[in-house]
Order: sequence, then structure tokens, then C-alpha cells
Amino acid sequence: MGTPRLAVWKFSSCDGCQLTILDCEDELLALAGKIEIGYFLEASRRELPPPYDLSLVEGSIATAADLERIRRVREQSRHLVTIGACATAGGVQALRNLASLPEYQAVVYARPDYLDSLDGSTPISAHVKVDLELRGCPIDKRQLLEVITAYLADRKPDVPTHSVCFECKLRGTTCVTVAHGTPCLGPVTQAGCGALCPAYGRGCYGCFGPAEGAEGAGPNTRALLPLLHRDGVAGPDIARLYRTFNAEAPAFAEAARQATEDDG
Repeated sequence: MGTPRLAVWKFSSCDGCQLTILDCEDELLALAGKIEIGYFLEASRRELPPPYDLSLVEGSIATAADLERIRRVREQSRHLVTIGACATAGGVQALRNLASLPEYQAVVYARPDYLDSLDGSTPISAHVKVDLELRGCPIDKRQLLEVITAYLADRKPDVPTHSVCFECKLRGTTCVTVAHGTPCLGPVTQAGCGALCPAYGRGCYGCFGPAEGAEGAGPNTRALLPLLHRDGVAGPDIARLYRTFNAEAPAFAEAARQATEDDG
């Protein structure tokens, strides 16, 4: 079989998830003897030919070139894992999907005729088969290492699908909503960050996207609406909270719509 070959690809994104890979440092050294990095321009100019046993893909599809390239990456990869909110739900740049692209171009760019962009920013799974989605903005280092080692061992990665509230309880963090009336998306957001924001007295911003919910039914975002309203968040602001990192995640997109309609 030979040494497993890893590739890391960037599409429309900020590179934050790739930097999370580099931040693994000591852990990467331990993995270095077990894998061969075939493509990872953030770390090295060295390129090895396909096929690749595992491809990690950061970023959304925002241009015609992106679309052509992701299809090629899929063909070259035995397993393809998307990493981060951009790759799994369109990312922050998917906010432009809510308005007319020509309007944005006219306001932002002096010569928009030079631009080559699709009408929207979409997740990788909208275009090719994805074997696993690793959430977050950026991804969590521990989950990343679990995914890489799981594929090396030819087993299913153990990535939690429960909510951030579980992580708050595990680390003994007092609920910021109950104790202080702080707006928080933790009850409907997938775990993975270690409940970082609530640990510092701030509400969850939902950067890991929607939790799976009971029996895979998705989170009960409607049940959270009264609490958010009670804590002083108006419908349009609730919609902005849900759209910030994961505008194209269906459960959060629906929650944003609900919040806007209920406020109206």
C-alpha cells in the first residue's frame, strides 16, 4: 500500500483552517513518519502527483475556476474532508448570497468588469461528494487530529454532533444565558470548540454550525427564539447571528428566516 499521501487544498477562504493544521506543531511531527504530504502550499512548495489518500479542503466555491478545480481534486482523492465554515457552509463570504452580486461589485470595486465570480459562495458538498465535514471558524485542532488519525487507521472519525451546552457542562462553565441573560446560540450549535466563548462570559456565536439535534432532526432553533428575544435581541439581529459564519447551513438559514418573519 505504501505511505498514505495527504493533500491540503485552499479555495475561497482566509487560510485560518490551514493555519490550525500548522499550529498542531508537535502532533504533526508525530504524524510525519506515518504520512506523506503530497500537496500543501501553505507549508511547502513540494508537490507530489495524485492520487491522494486523504484530501483536506478549505474554502468555498466562489468562481468558475474553483468549480473546475474541486471536481479535479475529488477525482484525485480517495477520501475528501471539508474543513471549516467556508467549506462546509459557504463561510462569511456567503453573506453576499443574500443580495445582488452586481450591486456588491459596483459598490466595492472600481473596475468590476475584471472580476470572474459566481453569483454565490457555496459549500464544497453542493458540487462534489464529501466524505466528512469538519466544522468551525476555524476548525478545532483536536478534531482535526482525530480525523487524520482515524483515516490513517481506516476507521470512522469520532466527531461529536451534540450541542455546545454539553461542552459547557463538561468544563463546569455556568450558563451565561441562565446566570446573566446573555444571548447565546450554544443550545443549537454543534460542539467542537470546547465552549470557548461561554468560558469567558460571552454567548456562543454559532461558528460550528447547527447541531444534529434529536435523532438527526436538526436543532430546535424556534424554541430558542423566545429566549433570544427575552435577552434583548431583535429579529433582524437574530438573523444576522445565524448567518454570520454559516449562511448556507440549511438549519441556520431557516432559523434566520423564522426570526425575521416572527419579528415582522
